[in-house]
Amino acid sequence: EKEIWNRERLSLQKSLKQADAELSKLRAELRSEAFLRELGSDTENAVLRRIYGKYLRAESFRKALIYQKKYLLLLLGGFQECEEATLALIARMGGQPSYTDLEIITHHSKAFTRFRSAVRVSIAISR
Repeated sequence: EKEIWNRERLSLQKSLKQADAELSKLRAELRSEAFLRELGSDTENAVLRRIYGKYLRAESFRKALIYQKKYLLLLLGGFQECEEATLALIARMGGQPSYTDLEIITHHSKAFTRFRSAVRVSIAISR
């Protein structure tokens, strides 16, 4: 009898949990419907437009920051190449036997350097 009573108790507990879950779901739906009725369609649209506008501004700001970061990284790369070229010129003048050839220091082909220069010019023009 104890086994039967335990099985029945477990099944009743399961059904109670299911009923509680369904009740909470229905209460949430009722609250949301009541909230929407209070807001009305015009207010709801205004709230949605305002939130969407904030989202668009934040996304635009994020994209602008990414663009600025890429631009600054390109500029820093250019300054690094200029610094290496200056150091190579100083090495040539001082007679030190270290890297005196610009192609060895920069490790970039002429086509890559031309492409990078064209990109910098187009970015500077667009800014």
